[in-house]
Formats: sequence, structure tokens, C-alpha cells
Amino acid sequence: MLLQTIKRCAEGQGFSFSEGKGFYALEKVIAERKAFLTHKKLIYRAGFRINEEGKELQFTEFLKESGFGLASGDDALSPGFGFKKEICKTGMGPREGSVEEQANLLGKRYNYSFDFGMFRRSLEEIARAEGYSFSWKYSL
Repeated sequence: MLLQTIKRCAEGQGFSFSEGKGFYALEKVIAERKAFLTHKKLIYRAGFRINEEGKELQFTEFLKESGFGLASGDDALSPGFGFKKEICKTGMGPREGSVEEQANLLGKRYNYSFDFGMFRRSLEEIARAEGYSFSWKYSL
């Protein structure tokens, strides 16, 4: 029941859902930048495991920035022509606030308004309503 409720909630908010070996992943592109021969994406990814014995939802999340294409010297991403891909995890605990803070740490400018703290709280509420505890884990 818990898994189906989370899946419905996430898909209703535009997340893709995947699973493998007891790990479930939710992913959503929250910002994109397209320029001449380049394409960059900022992706919010949440993952979780359901511990049925302990009635616990174990949760983790991170932001992933990826891009491809050619970058010229005037592009802030690269000093010359080339390809670049970056990933930034949230650290030792859940992040609060807006993703714009994380994007500024990456040195990029994105325009969006996605509050991943609110999304995490909605999953926590779903878990508690189904009788599960909620714990944030650095890595699952």
C-alpha cells in the first residue's frame, strides 16, 4: 500500500519512477538550459527503501546536474570546447529551502521554483499515515 501511495503522489507531481533490488527512485527535471549546441539539466532525485519488518521508510535525496554539447570559452561552464557533467549530493542531512541555493553553489543560473523540502515532507506524511517511521539516510 505504501509503495503505491508514494508512486501515485510522485507521478502526480511529474516524477518518473523506477525500481531495482528493493530500491525505488523518483526523478524529476527541475530546470533546463539550452544554448547553441549545449543542453544542461538540473535533476532532483529521491530514493527510498521500505523496511517492512521495522515499518520504516528509509529516504535519501540529491541534486544532479548534467549537460552535454560544445561549450565555448565565453561559457561559464568550460574554459574551452568540451563536455562536462557534474553531480552534487546534498551532504549529511536533508536539505531545506529552495533548489536555487544549491544551483548557486554549482555556479549556474536557473529559473524555477521547486521546493524539495515540501516534497520530502509529503512523503514523510504518507509514510506516517501508513504506520511507518521515516528516516533520512546519507546513502542507501
